[in-house]
Amino acid sequence: MELVHSGKVRDVYADGDELILVASDRVSVYDVVLPTRIPDKGKILTRLSLWWFEQLADIIPNHIVSAADVPDEWEGRAVRCRRLTMLPVEWIARGYLAGLGLKEYEKSGTVSGIPLPDGLVEASRLPEPIFTPTTKATEGHDEFITYDDVVNEIGDDTATRLRDVTLEIYRRGAAIAAERGIIIADTKLEFGRAADGTLTLGDEVLTSDSSRFWPADQWKPGRPQHALDKQFVRDWSSTLDWDRTPPGPAIPQEVVDATRARYIDVYERLTGTPWTS
Repeated sequence: MELVHSGKVRDVYADGDELILVASDRVSVYDVVLPTRIPDKGKILTRLSLWWFEQLADIIPNHIVSAADVPDEWEGRAVRCRRLTMLPVEWIARGYLAGLGLKEYEKSGTVSGIPLPDGLVEASRLPEPIFTPTTKATEGHDEFITYDDVVNEIGDDTATRLRDVTLEIYRRGAAIAAERGIIIADTKLEFGRAADGTLTLGDEVLTSDSSRFWPADQWKPGRPQHALDKQFVRDWSSTLDWDRTPPGPAIPQEVVDATRARYIDVYERLTGTPWTS
């Protein structure tokens, strides 16, 4: 087994024709890995992704081969996957205005070239979900691109298919979450091609690292929302005198504990299963 890639929060190992994707307890904000880990984070994200892959299996194939056939030391935080040739786009769907989407709207009234109604505020629900792709930067930050940019990059047929799939996954996920009292404000997906060319959903899906989750009963537009996701750590880091470059600040224990509790809370609400590590 060979380490082929170590990302901000995941490590990828080659094992013959397949890959082992290992979710660590590392946490990154503003593309900087912080020195403090969140206990069980990797296991929570892995288990939640596996649950979502099952809910979405009829929409598009996914990369999972097995969650059991992995080395013992990574049990619970690793999955065996098909190798994919990943597409150079972050596939983002938004149903609410937040984060970079909000900042873009405040500057131009649009997000990824899509005009939005006047008068929206932070956490406003959009008239309908929108597709707002970004670049997939290996260095620096991702940047918004338009649907036409995606077409130019990967072709019309693939762009159209995956735009539609991205929005369908978001709508399906948002509807399931709403039944459980959770708002999915937005989510980021990644797709690639399997060896036979099949478009395939990869990486993670609808987790607290790739999505914004808000309790529906506390949603109130015009202000920051109660975050059941990584935004809680971003919000804490924004109170510091830190220029968002490495090395990142250590996370206080109370923030670690509160972050872990949020990840567990949303896992239990969505899956209906008590968390056991």
